[in-house]
Amino acid sequence: MSKLHGTKDFWIGALRADGPAFASAVAEAPPETPVLSCPGWTVTDLTLHLASIYQWVRSFAGAGEPTRPGRRDEAELPAGIPPLQLWQQEYDQLMTLFESLDPEAPAWNWAPQPKKAAFWLRRMAHETAVHRWDAQLAIAAGDPVEAKLAADGVGEVLDTWLPAGRRAATGQWHGVVQLVAADVTQEWYLRLRGDGVALLDTATVFGHEDHHARAQVTGTASDLLLALWGRVSFDTLGVAGDRALLAGLRVG
Repeated sequence: MSKLHGTKDFWIGALRADGPAFASAVAEAPPETPVLSCPGWTVTDLTLHLASIYQWVRSFAGAGEPTRPGRRDEAELPAGIPPLQLWQQEYDQLMTLFESLDPEAPAWNWAPQPKKAAFWLRRMAHETAVHRWDAQLAIAAGDPVEAKLAADGVGEVLDTWLPAGRRAATGQWHGVVQLVAADVTQEWYLRLRGDGVALLDTATVFGHEDHHARAQVTGTASDLLLALWGRVSFDTLGVAGDRALLAGLRVG
């Protein structure tokens, strides 16, 4: 299993591309336009959601310590500012922080990952990319997530979200699932163990174990990422084997 290793420059580059694209889509949509990929949300809701995440991350990611911050839903955005203008302010301030941030500096996170600031560079790049897609879908667009970024996003779901127990649904799943991103020639094997998971390295851990995939999903890296996040159906990708296992891969 080959891996893409993200860097500060890689994630900041993604933010520089997807941030303005998000803003452009929001500017084109009437404020109450429904966001079809986020049921119950309008474009205004989506814009304020992303702005609040940026504000929350800024409040602790550069502090240089792994202390747990306050809850994000306890933060308050300034009142009386148009949503897109508020988002732009928060985006600009986040980018200023990230430009000067040492990715190795201590920083809290909620996942079974090293408590370093790099986590938030990666997390914000993917948060922005997926919500950029949401915003564009609201105006009948929806460009794919850039292939290398999407592959890193698939990796984030498998090595961060699922091990942290952040599935979209509760349940018990058992078996190995193989994901194949054909456009970047990358694959992942994930063993589902009830409500737990293990990301497998086929070069080192298989040996005598039964590692044959009970389900296989093939598509572009972007489509795999969007399916894991519930934005598109797995049925739009190439699926073989036990489809019931795929419910254990969705996060949100």
